This record gives sequence, structure tokens and C-alpha cells, in this order.
Amino acid sequence: MENQTTLYILVLSGLSDLSSLQLPLFLVFLLVYLMTMTGNILIVLLIYTDSHLQTPMYFFLGTLACLDMGYSTVTTPRMLFDFHAQKKLISIQACITQIYLFLFFATSELSLLAVMSYDRYVAICRPLHYTQIMHWKACVLLVLGVLMVSVVYPLVHVLLLLRLRFCRLTPLESFFCDLPHLLLVSCSDTTINVLLILILAILLGGCIFALTFCPYIIILNTIMKMQSKAMRSKAFSTCSSHLTVVFIFYGTVFFSYFHPNAKDNSAVDKVASVIYTVLTPLVNPLIYSLRNETMKISLKRSLCRFIESHKRVCTPCSFFVG
Repeated sequence: MENQTTLYILVLSGLSDLSSLQLPLFLVFLLVYLMTMTGNILIVLLIYTDSHLQTPMYFFLGTLACLDMGYSTVTTPRMLFDFHAQKKLISIQACITQIYLFLFFATSELSLLAVMSYDRYVAICRPLHYTQIMHWKACVLLVLGVLMVSVVYPLVHVLLLLRLRFCRLTPLESFFCDLPHLLLVSCSDTTINVLLILILAILLGGCIFALTFCPYIIILNTIMKMQSKAMRSKAFSTCSSHLTVVFIFYGTVFFSYFHPNAKDNSAVDKVASVIYTVLTPLVNPLIYSLRNETMKISLKRSLCRFIESHKRVCTPCSFFVG
């Protein structure tokens, strides 16, 4: 047998090897990260302080904003640090930790989107029973269920990763530690790991996918049967923001993981990874704030209160809110 030395350090390829691009990319992604954190914190504060937003729908939206902040923080600060590093090195322990946290937040977001689909189904298809079904205890239990699933799922992958050995400094073709890329650089047999990814993707991923999209089949059927055009328009507007976020998230993830993984596609892989790890947490608050009239009114109301508390006058308030 060949004598192999176990390595405890891995190399990340990063986004670009060109030194002239390091500073511009750093500034761009730093701005994106700051905007992501600001937008999601603003949504959480609005929901917490405005009594008009303290409903199950906005409770789930606030939870999604918290997950977006964690999801972005798992990958972006490390990427920003590597822009100024001569060698993009990461320890095995730190890499596996990043994989666990990334899978935790990704699974949490996908599961929460399924819960939000169910919430929209109850609101549109069973409006008379909405308060009885989506009471606060049920909402909290649904979020706790999402978090429990999200804790267990990545733990299974991490336990199997601990048995692998790494004996060659082949760079991970990514700017963060992703599970498929880590398996590619292992010198151990990864058959069990790959098989587990496929089985769990079919079972857990298929269930979450079905729970996310099946309610909308019933919702669309219900909306089309509505007699009032105003009611149809309102129902579509309440679902459009959520559906936009769902399609963006699922579209980029499916493109990144299910298209042919050739070396020629490494640049395309990185672009897709940037979209679903860095840009999606930024886009979510923008979509919900720009396409949601209640959120816009709440934001204007909060701005007016802020101006009044500092200047004691807010002439445009009646124009904005009314």
C-alpha cells in the first residue's frame, strides 16, 4: 500500500486568482454583506415594534430574516478574509464546522419556506379557520420542528465526514467549504457519503419540495375560483413575494448541484454559489419590503416616528401613511 500522510489543512481556490480583482471584489462583497445585515435587521425590528405586523405570516418572515443573517455570515466573512490572504488555507475542523452551519441554515430556510407555504394555504383556502389553525403555539412549534430537522440533518453528514482522510493538497474549487467539493479532495472511499447525500436529498429534499409547492396548486385553484377581481389580486400579491423567494433559492441550488460538474464549469459553479449563498439573503428582504404594501406602510410609519422624535415635526407623514 502507498504510504500516505494525513493532512489537517485544506486549500480554497477562492473566487479569483487575479490580484488586481481582490480589492474590488472585497469592497463589493463587503457592501453586499452590510446591506444584507441591515435589511434583515430592519425587517426584524419592524416586525418586533409594529403591532400591525405581529401576525403568523410576519413571525415566519422575521424568522426567515434571522436565518438569512446566519446563512450569509457562515460564508461571506470568510470569503472577505481570503481576499487579503496569500494562501487561502482552512483547517479540517473549521471546514467541517462551516459545512455543518451552512447545511443547518440552508435546511432551515428550505423547511421554513415550506411552513410559509402552508401558512399561505390556510390564509387563502381556509380563512375562517386561520386563527384557530395558525395560533401562536402552532407557529412556535412549527419553527421548533424546522430547527430540530435542521440540527439533525447536517449532523449525519458531519459524523460520516469525520471518518475521511485527506492526504493531498488539491484545492477545493470553491470560496467556502461545501460538502460535494470536500468529498472530491478526500483520499478515502466516499461511496457511503455520496450515497447518503442522494438518499437524504430524495427523502428529505423531496418532502420539503412537495410541502413547499403542493399547497400552491390548491391555492392557485382557489384563487381562480374567486368571483371578485380585487380578492384575486390581493391573494396573488400575498403569495407573489414568497413564490419569488422560493424560485430564486431553489433555482440557484438546483443549478449548482444538478448540472454537469466538469472543470470547465468551475467558474459557473462559483457564480451560482455566490447567488445562493451571498445574494439570496440580500434579495429576500428587498423582495418582501418592495412587494409587500403592509411592510412599506410600516416602514414609512417608523420613519415618521423617528423624524418626529428628533425634529418634533414630520409634515410628509400624512402623505406617506395616508
